[in-house]
Amino acid sequence: MMSRGSQISIDTVPLLPIIPRQKKEFPIKPVHFIVAFMIYLSLLTVMPLTEPDEARYSAIPSAMNATGDYITPRLKGTVYLEKPPLCYWATALSFKAFGENEFSARLFAALCGWGCVLLVYSMGAHFHGVKTGLYAAAVLATSLFHFILGRMNILDVPLAFFVSAALWCGYRHFSGVGAGKTQLYLFYLFSAFAFLAKGLIGVVFPLAILALWLFISRRWRDLPKIVSPVGIAAFFAVAGPWLVLVQRANPDFLWFFFVQEHFLRYATSGHGKHEPFYFFIPVLIAGAMPWCLFLLKALKECKARIASLFGRDETVFLLVWAGFVFLFFSVSSSKLVPYIAPVFLPLAIFMGHIFRVHDDVTGRPGASPASTGVSDMPVILSSVLFTAVLLVPSFLPDRGVPLRDWWPWIAFPACMQALILFLPGIVRRRRNAGWFTTAFALTFLFLASLAFPLSQFLKPYKTAQPLIAAILEQVPAGREVYQYGMSLYGIDFYGRSRTPIVEDIGELRPGVEKLPPEEKNHYFLSYDTFRARLREEGEMYCALKYKNIDRLKKEFPVQRILWNNNYYYLLHLKGGADGA
Repeated sequence: MMSRGSQISIDTVPLLPIIPRQKKEFPIKPVHFIVAFMIYLSLLTVMPLTEPDEARYSAIPSAMNATGDYITPRLKGTVYLEKPPLCYWATALSFKAFGENEFSARLFAALCGWGCVLLVYSMGAHFHGVKTGLYAAAVLATSLFHFILGRMNILDVPLAFFVSAALWCGYRHFSGVGAGKTQLYLFYLFSAFAFLAKGLIGVVFPLAILALWLFISRRWRDLPKIVSPVGIAAFFAVAGPWLVLVQRANPDFLWFFFVQEHFLRYATSGHGKHEPFYFFIPVLIAGAMPWCLFLLKALKECKARIASLFGRDETVFLLVWAGFVFLFFSVSSSKLVPYIAPVFLPLAIFMGHIFRVHDDVTGRPGASPASTGVSDMPVILSSVLFTAVLLVPSFLPDRGVPLRDWWPWIAFPACMQALILFLPGIVRRRRNAGWFTTAFALTFLFLASLAFPLSQFLKPYKTAQPLIAAILEQVPAGREVYQYGMSLYGIDFYGRSRTPIVEDIGELRPGVEKLPPEEKNHYFLSYDTFRARLREEGEMYCALKYKNIDRLKKEFPVQRILWNNNYYYLLHLKGGADGA
């Protein structure tokens, strides 16, 4: 099947983009993807692992390598069955290859994030030609949501990649692209990987979206064809062994994993992640920045062509994809920002094609010059918003950064926003083309440079790295450090040791209840147990957050502050007759 607007077939490569030799349409070479990807990977080490998610999903594969148990995930020495192990396995392998550091911890998630960009390229090229594919890939790669979350060691971007890959294979099969049932089998295979990445959602999304698309398209006779014995066998061949082995090792796994962590998490607010129905609307708008505002300019300047841009089959498929995911999580009782990661792929295809048409219309010979005034207001608004965000840390009442110390970190990103205001328009007027390419390059530079001030601002209180550095310097080797009223997984990961925690069991409670009494009492203490242990041992080293410092000072009058950064404190406590 020939892709519309292209002179090549993409039948033979269902996922990876084909780099065509169509220099007249758009000169693109593999090196363009490779260079951008290398720049993208180089940013993985800028920020220490953030708490709690990145540190958690790094500590678990680290424990797998240490214990040799790759079946039952463990966190702080406790059984942790909330999520399947695919991302843990991949990160554990990365640790073995590159050592335990930020780069290896984030590598698998980053590869999946880049895989999403390649998928969007392939889909855009299939629907509207290579140029649209490239525009769509550029939009996704430099959208705020994907750029930030695509460099974090969390499970949602890998889930988005495997769900999207499954959907693309399912669409290709029922659209008649390629011969036989290979695409349908790949649909089941990628669904299995999606399940192993984050659970049942990896099965629900591909099946429900594909079936709903066929139903709305009135292809009811195709609905039973989704069921494939060979595909089902492939699914269980990939996902089944872990389910059997983990259930054998943990008899309560099936109830905990499928009932408590899936159905109850979705239907109830017991996990403390309840948000209003409209929660994801601002997430979607902010996540699509800056392109959602640039889109207003493009729509205004080529609105006469918009109605005929998209075919019905493509539109229904992409809208069902984005709409189902968005509504599914909007009605859920549990909401977190990363959940809607799969929405941004179809959104990028829509926006990429509109930008491509906009550039074609406004860049053709005899086209009117670049507009100004009202149509440029969205671009101006985007730059103003981003610049304002850069200045926010200087005006925060708590943890604010004086402008004299902050401006060197934000000078380059601010310059990129200033250039976005006028440079794309100058390029367009002089060359009658190039607005999008210039805006993309400046946006990429802005987001890349934003990693450095963001790390500078978040590092003191969003990561455990400053605290672990103080522990290694101030606490004698071999002495335990108690986490008082908090649980930073990064302390264990960076310090390569297991730290006891006081009154902050939280998500670890199911695993803590399975521990032998002696181990449980040593590593998971109540406040009363902690006081008793201090009296018994005479002295302790304790780490805590600033919000608990007053309480601890009242309970333990004899204490010495070894280090603090106004957010985390490291104390030396003394008990006994003259202490606690």
